[in-house]
Amino acid sequence: MKLKKLFWIFTFLLLVILSMLTYIVMQKSSWMFYLLEGLILVTFLFLVIFYRKIVKPLHTIGNGMELLKEQDFSSRLSPVGQYEADRVVNVFNRMMEQLKNERLRLREQNTFLDLLINASPMGVIILNLDEKITSLNPSALKVLGIHSVETVAGKKLSDIDSPLAEELSTLSLHDTRTVQLNDSNIYRCVYSSFVDQGFQHPFFLVESLTDEVMKAEKKAYEKVIRMIAHEVNNTTAGITSTLDTVSSALSEVENTEDIREVMRVCIERCFTMGRFITNFADVVKIPDPDLRKLNLNELVTSCKRFMETICQNRNISITLNLCEELDEVKIDASLFEQVLVNIIKNAAESIESNGQIYIYTTTNPVCLEIADTGKGISKEAATKLFSPFFSTKPGGQGIGLIFIREVLLKHGCTFSLRTYADGLTRFHIFFN
Repeated sequence: MKLKKLFWIFTFLLLVILSMLTYIVMQKSSWMFYLLEGLILVTFLFLVIFYRKIVKPLHTIGNGMELLKEQDFSSRLSPVGQYEADRVVNVFNRMMEQLKNERLRLREQNTFLDLLINASPMGVIILNLDEKITSLNPSALKVLGIHSVETVAGKKLSDIDSPLAEELSTLSLHDTRTVQLNDSNIYRCVYSSFVDQGFQHPFFLVESLTDEVMKAEKKAYEKVIRMIAHEVNNTTAGITSTLDTVSSALSEVENTEDIREVMRVCIERCFTMGRFITNFADVVKIPDPDLRKLNLNELVTSCKRFMETICQNRNISITLNLCEELDEVKIDASLFEQVLVNIIKNAAESIESNGQIYIYTTTNPVCLEIADTGKGISKEAATKLFSPFFSTKPGGQGIGLIFIREVLLKHGCTFSLRTYADGLTRFHIFFN
C-alpha cells in the first residue's frame, strides 16, 4: 500500500514539474515545446508500464502478505497481467485454498473431538503445563463428585477434596493403575500427555470398571453361596434329624441327661449355621425396589426413633439436622429403612460407647449424610469396605455393606463412606 502511494505521489510531482517546464519553454521556443510534450508523453507511457510491471504486482503481493497476517484464508488475489507476477499469484491462491481446507478440516476435527469427549463415558481431565486443571468432561465431573468446572478450574488435583483426585495425583506420567475407592467404585486410570503447539500437555483418562467387576463378583459369590448353602443345608438337615432321633431314644435311658444336652447344643448349632448361610443367600436375592415418592425426612425420623433405644444403652446420641425444603425422593420404604438401620448400627458399633451420630439432609442435589464420632476407617480398609465378606468387626460376616451397596445401586444412588480430617466418618448418599 505504501509503495502504491509513493508511486502516485512521485508521478504527480513529476507531471507537475514537466508541466511547469513546458509552460516556461512554450514562452521561448515552439520546437522545444513540442519536444518537451513528446518527452512528457514518453514519460507517462513509461510510468504506466512501470506501474503495471512493477508497482501493481508488488502491491498485489503486499496485499497477499496482509491476508496471511490477518489469517484471512477465504480471500484470493486477482491476476495482474504480468507473467512472473501471475505465477506468484496462482501459487499464492493455491496455498490459500490449501490453508483454508486445512483450517476447515482441523475445525471439524476439533468439533468432533469436543463432542466425542463430552459424550464419552470415560472421564477426561486435561491439565496445563503447571499441572492445573483446564477442562473436564461431564464423566470426569461425575467420578470426581464435582458439580461444576468453575469450582476446580485452575486448581491442582491434590487441592481437590475427592478420593479419586487424591489417587490420580499420585500417578506418574504414562502410568496406568486400577483404583478401588471407598464408594465401591473401581476405576482404570491412565496418565498420559499430548503435544499442542510444541508443548506437552498432560491429561488423565478415567474408565469405570465398577459394573463389569460387580457383575463378575456377584456371579462368582452367587455360585459359591448356592453351592455352600446346598451342601450345608443338606448336611445339617441329616445331622439334626439323626441327633433328634438319638436324643428321643436316649430320653428313656437313665443318666443320659449330659449326652442329650450336648446333642441339643449340636442341634442348635446346626440351626445357627443354617441361619448364617441363609443370611448370605438373602443378599443374593434382594428384590427389585418398589419406587414411590416419599418424604425422606419422615423416613429418617422414623429410623432414628427405632434405633434410639439401642444407642442410648451405649450412651450414644443421635442428632437430626433436616432440610425443610427437601424434595420428595423415589425410594422403596422397606428396603431403604433397612439400609438406614444398617448404617446407624455400623456407626454405633464403630463408636462402641459415649459418642455422637449426626444425620443431615440437604438439597441441590438431594443428599443424606450419616456421620459418627467412631474410631474411623483406615486407608487400607477403606478400599475393601464394599467387597464381599470383608468386615472390620471381629466375627463380622461382611454382608451388611454388601446389602447396603446392592440396595443403593438398585435405587440409582451414588454413595461414599470415608473418614475425614475432622475425625468424623461420613456416609453420603446422593439421590439422582
